[in-house]
Amino acid sequence: MTRTKFHFVDLRLITVGLVFVLAWVGIGYRLFQVQGVDAAVLTQRGFDQRVRHETIPAKRGTIYDRDGIELAVTVHVKALVADPSLVEAPVEAAAILAPIVGVDYVELIQRLEGDGRFTYVARRLESDMVDAATEAIEAADLVGFSFREEPVRIYPSGALAAPVIGLTRLDDGAGIEGIEAVMDTELGGRPGKRVVERDQAGRAIPQAEFLLEPSVSGSDVVLTLDREIQYTAESSLQSGIDRSGALGGSVIVLDVANGEILAMVSLPGFDGSDRSALDPSTLRNRAITDVYEPGSTLKVVTVAAALEEGVVRPDTPFETPQELNVGEETYTDHGYNPPVMTVADIVAKSSNVGTIKIQRQLGNEAHYRYLDAFGLGRPASIDFAGESSGRLDHVTEWYAETAGTSAAIGYGIGATPLQMAAVYATMANDGEWVEPHVVMEIIASDGERTITEPRRHQVISAETARTMRTMLRRVVQDGTGFRANIDEFPVGGKTGTSNKFIVETGKYSETETIAWFIGIAPIDDPEIVVAVVLDAPSGTIDGGRYDMSFGGTSAAPIFAEIAESALHQLGVSPTHDGDG
Repeated sequence: MTRTKFHFVDLRLITVGLVFVLAWVGIGYRLFQVQGVDAAVLTQRGFDQRVRHETIPAKRGTIYDRDGIELAVTVHVKALVADPSLVEAPVEAAAILAPIVGVDYVELIQRLEGDGRFTYVARRLESDMVDAATEAIEAADLVGFSFREEPVRIYPSGALAAPVIGLTRLDDGAGIEGIEAVMDTELGGRPGKRVVERDQAGRAIPQAEFLLEPSVSGSDVVLTLDREIQYTAESSLQSGIDRSGALGGSVIVLDVANGEILAMVSLPGFDGSDRSALDPSTLRNRAITDVYEPGSTLKVVTVAAALEEGVVRPDTPFETPQELNVGEETYTDHGYNPPVMTVADIVAKSSNVGTIKIQRQLGNEAHYRYLDAFGLGRPASIDFAGESSGRLDHVTEWYAETAGTSAAIGYGIGATPLQMAAVYATMANDGEWVEPHVVMEIIASDGERTITEPRRHQVISAETARTMRTMLRRVVQDGTGFRANIDEFPVGGKTGTSNKFIVETGKYSETETIAWFIGIAPIDDPEIVVAVVLDAPSGTIDGGRYDMSFGGTSAAPIFAEIAESALHQLGVSPTHDGDG
């Protein structure tokens, strides 16, 4: 019998065959595992890689001035983003993109190697950077990168009214200062939601997009500010600060009839569009956050209350010695005053002694009641974040014998510039207090308009208010406020100078003052009130004759410049040629 010879080549064929069989078995098993056992899990994983739940940002509303000029507006710029789970070579990708978009190479590697599904590569890119990055991504066939639009808030007028308008956060665009913060809900609108599928390059697959909820654009906000008046007020205040060496200051221009704030200035200020040199100390709006003792500007409340209560008349005489002792305190007048003065004289010459004597006849209870009615001790408006209430202790806490005496001449009471502007606007508006406000109206995305209706209440009679205006006219004609005189319009107002209280020491400064002038223009037919406050002015003028630390010297001329320009801007016809 012939035996079949086994060849080595047959063994190799068998081995190769077995390998192929085992390979196909492995492949079959893997296919069974993938398409059968693990199909649902893998399908979900692939879906999760493609599908993203995204927020649709709402368009932030625009802030306008009263004439429809944009003060804050949102524009869209490009951001380069990445999905780290899809980026195959983070180190190489970072080396290519970091120098193009101007980000740190090492930091970018760390972000691209992260476990998340989303990270920013660079934001707010210029168009040339977008073009260069696009070319680099395509040339290197980088996967996981895409561009997206994002909103950026800009302020076309730069630093103009910046402390009023405020700022938004860079990362999410939410308001953090000023009107941007107070009106954030209205301006911000309501974001939408969507589910979208994206390919490996981050591009949306249109057929797979599903919109869950559309976004609702934010409302536009129209402010009462007049850009021209605001500009003049800022320029005049800055000039006054430069002349006097003051640390800063505030100005408010208020429409007396309706409480609209035509200008509100706080210096030093900032430019919301340039955050590279932003000083946090300049963010505060001094006109509503800083509390000062009003000094002689508060004497008008003492006198108006006494007139309203029938305690005095404008021609009521008072003995006015150069010194007056009350308790352990001695009060004096600046300069020389006659031994007998009428109430009108006391206001014109800003006599401390005379005002104290009027207050002692009025009494603490009545005095407090009018201080409260004029709006002291509580925020003047609802339109501002961080507005101070000032300080007005209840009359039951006026324990010291000198409490009412000090309040009569503007000490022991704290007020913001806005609160004091509202006091004088009440005098100008025939005794009716009107809530100051800066938001004129809100215009919703559907066109619905909400117009501000300010609060109002009567404080003194129209007759008392007219009497006070006559006396305030004398302050400018032949009193301490003569530097506030305007050639074309009759004006009235009151100077004020108080020693600056130093919080760190708990004492009054012996050298620094807060200088005020608050005026009404025109005084015979009031249109506006202009309040000027300077923080620690110094120096002298006219060969040392006049001290800049006094409101009549440093603040009154600023009032004159602003008031005259504002009246022209409002179209008020000149009424006289400067008879003083």
